[in-house]
Formats: sequence, structure tokens, C-alpha cells
Amino acid sequence: MIDFALEGKVAIVTGASRGLGRAAAVALAEQGASVLAVARSTEELEQLAADHPGLVAIQTCDMQDRAAVAALPQIAIERFGRLDVVVNNAGIAPAGAFLEQDESEWDRVLAVNITAPAVLARAAGKHMVARGTGKIINIASTSGILGKAGLVSYSSSKGALLQFTKALAAEWASKGVQVNAIAPGAFVTDAQKAVLESAEMLERRLRKIPARRMGEIHEIGPLICYLSSASANFVTGSVFVIDGGESSKL
Repeated sequence: MIDFALEGKVAIVTGASRGLGRAAAVALAEQGASVLAVARSTEELEQLAADHPGLVAIQTCDMQDRAAVAALPQIAIERFGRLDVVVNNAGIAPAGAFLEQDESEWDRVLAVNITAPAVLARAAGKHMVARGTGKIINIASTSGILGKAGLVSYSSSKGALLQFTKALAAEWASKGVQVNAIAPGAFVTDAQKAVLESAEMLERRLRKIPARRMGEIHEIGPLICYLSSASANFVTGSVFVIDGGESSKL
């Protein structure tokens, strides 16, 4: 991996216990950044911390708890002395027909997928704007660009996250804080478990992807590190699609 000069930088990564969040935390730590790895429980985070002693601290947080989310920047600063990067990765994607979705589930999806990132960005932004430097990286989805049947609440929340990214980037660009989004397509994660366990479903899913494969979680790491680095100081308000070409075809 290219050296992105992240030694001494401090990042918060939410949803860091597995999948793309874990890959983001690993990539940042391997580049020398200190990481506050956040998830609902510490069980799956403990090995991450053990693999990167001194660089990874773990913190439990219910992303529906606004006060707990807002407290994360101060926790990172108390642990590592500063805060440079926030990776808003935590998200939920309950599937089902929109007409059958309970209102409370809609509220839960928006609370985790758009309200929590906004709360965390605001709390982190107070420190970043004061220092005149910082990076917010929002993990959205190609479903937020194109929409997906059976995932109406998820698609809506990720679409909102993309517009939040663009608007906040415009507001904070003159303050030295860059705000960008990554829109992943299908990756080999727990979210694709049902597809991965069925040869028929997997074949049908891969036919939709020009690359004819799903992404591997480590493939998001270099992009996370680039957007976290000074190399991306002129990059803001951008959405980086990483989906094997799926959203680019007719």
C-alpha cells in the first residue's frame, strides 16, 4: 500500500467490528493512524485491538443514542490527544416490502444511517473547524444512488447521507475540513451471507456486476486512507463508487 503519511493521525471508525468498518480500521492502523474502533459490543473489537497494540482503542456505542454518539470525539481526544478523521460506517439494512414495514423500523434505519453520522460529524466538526483541518468520510451505498426494491428505508437513508455529504462539504470547504462519501456495491460481508451461501443466488447476483465478482473488504482500505490523508486536501463533496462497474451499465 502507498504510504499515506497517517502516522500521528487519529480516526474514529464506527461499525468497526466487522466488514467494511473493520477493513477501514485495519487499513488506517496499518498506515500508522490511531483508531477509536466503535461498535455495539466489544467482543469482536478485542482482536482488532490485540492485533494493533497501542494504535486501536475500542468503544461500545449504540448508534441510536445521540448523546453517546456525540461523546465519541471527546473520547478519542482523551485517549489519543487529537482527532483528524471520522469514518461514518455503521449502518443497518433490514429488507422487506415497504408496505409491510413498521414505522418504528423506518425510524431505526434513519436514526442509525443518517442521524448518527450527522450527530457525529457535528460533534467532530467542532474540533476540526477550530483547528482548520479534518476529514469526514461517510460510507453510503450504491443503493443510495439508484434505489433498490425491498430496501426502501435503507436506500432512502443512504441517499440522504450522500446529500448530507455534499452540503456539508460545501459548508466546511473554506474551513479546511473535507467531507466525502464512498458508495460501495456488493462486497463479501455478512450483509451478503444469504447470497454467498446459495450458488444459484450468487450466480444471479454476479451476472449484474461487470467485474463478475464481489468486492473484497480489503479493497476499500486504500481509498479510506487516501481520503484521510493530506493528498486529498482538495477533494471534498465527492462520491467514490466502488462496485465493479455495476452502477455504470445500462
